[in-house]
Amino acid sequence: MDVETLIGEARRVRQKAYAPYSGFLVGAALLGADGKIYTGCNVENASFGAGICAERSAFVRAVSEGEREFLAIAIVGGKRGERTSLPCPPCGICRQFMREFCDPESFRIILESPQEGRDIFLLKELLPMSFGPAQLGT
Repeated sequence: MDVETLIGEARRVRQKAYAPYSGFLVGAALLGADGKIYTGCNVENASFGAGICAERSAFVRAVSEGEREFLAIAIVGGKRGERTSLPCPPCGICRQFMREFCDPESFRIILESPQEGRDIFLLKELLPMSFGPAQLGT
C-alpha cells in the first residue's frame, strides 16, 4: 500500500467537500482489498444531523460498488483555505462504521499530520473493546 497515494487522494477529494456551515473540509481515501481506492468527502446539511462524514461517504461508495473488505483509510481535514494544522481523526460513529467492515487488528487509519507527516493507527487503537458482528453471533 502506498501511503502517499492515499493521502494525495484524500487531499484531492477534500476540495469537493460541501461544508457551507462549518467551513471544515474533510477528504477520505479508502483502500479496498481489491487494491481500488474509494474516495469520499463530508457533506453538511442545514439540519446538522443529516450530514455525512467523509469516512462514511467513502465506505458507502465502496459498498455500493460491491467492495466489502478494506485495508486502510487516509483522512485529511481542516478549515477551508487553511493548511491542515492538526490531524483529523474519525468521529465515534465513523469508527463504529469502520468496525462493521474492517478487521480491528489490521485495518490502518492514516491521518495527515503536518508537523510529523502522518500518524498511523490500527482501528483497535482508536476503538478498543469494540462491538462487532461477533457480538451478534455472525
